Amino acid sequence: MLTVRYFAGARAAAGGTSSETIEAVTIDQLTQVLTDRHGERLALVMKAASFLVDGLNCHDRAAVLPAGATVDVLPPFAGG
Repeated sequence: MLTVRYFAGARAAAGGTSSETIEAVTIDQLTQVLTDRHGERLALVMKAASFLVDGLNCHDRAAVLPAGATVDVLPPFAGG
């Protein structure tokens, strides 16, 4: 199980949910599970988002996630 935390526009796209637990092995799989759960609006945000896995930036969406990890979904922020 993973804990997914949403920030800014990702939280809004997830219907105001700030965090939830899901089962996924990779960021790609996590994206699919969350799109199925929350819809295309979140899918669009996640295409442009950055992901922190246990506080470390994860660029490889196919990398295996550690069991019990916390994944932060960070959409692009204005001015940054």
